[in-house]
Amino acid sequence: MLVAAAVCPCPPLLVPEVAAGAAPELEAARAACTDAMGVLAASRPDLLVVVGAGERAGERSGRLAYRQGSRGSFRGFGVDLDVRLGRDGDGPEPGRELPVPLAVGAWLLGRTGWSDAPVEGLAVAAATAPDECAAAGRDLAARSRRVALLVMGDGSACRSLKAPGYLDERAEPFDDEVARALGAADPAGLAALDAGLAGELKASGRAPWQVLAGAAEGAGLSGALLYDDAPYGVGYLVATWS
Repeated sequence: MLVAAAVCPCPPLLVPEVAAGAAPELEAARAACTDAMGVLAASRPDLLVVVGAGERAGERSGRLAYRQGSRGSFRGFGVDLDVRLGRDGDGPEPGRELPVPLAVGAWLLGRTGWSDAPVEGLAVAAATAPDECAAAGRDLAARSRRVALLVMGDGSACRSLKAPGYLDERAEPFDDEVARALGAADPAGLAALDAGLAGELKASGRAPWQVLAGAAEGAGLSGALLYDDAPYGVGYLVATWS
């Protein structure tokens, strides 16, 4: 059963070593993520699963699981920094490096010293249909008596002229609805997000958020929105459900 969730953005710039001189610009987002990690720890889960979008995840089922000890890297961003998903566990699988959203999640866990529950990862293809995301979430919630999720994903990337997807007038209302649903711990609101519109707005969080929606069905959790801003024209949100 799902007992807690933290929702965080997943830009590599969240990692100060990657951001370099621009690191102070996301300090408020990092602080909110740290607070969200505290909510996860306080929930004392038996299992923590980091959920994020992954390009390779759509090869068959639309999902790709990563076991504890899987490794990721920020070397592709010019930084000599590696991360590990939780403790050593079974170790990484050959050729299975964490996708960037899960690597950022692993960095957040390492930064806050997570050492309690076992940690696994789940990458969900960005194009996964909402009902399939919900089914994945229900599967995760049934994995253990006390399950927590760290859900990594960004809002629209079309909030300004300099945004990766340029300015789209639909972007801010879309992000506002996500923020409302996250702050209210409203699974139905997340489940109702338009996958086609999310794709057009380059919102990488849509599929992971809808996994959360499936996992939270009937859990009766309360929500808190900790951060809502759009630096670089991309919607970044931090929220907790507990």
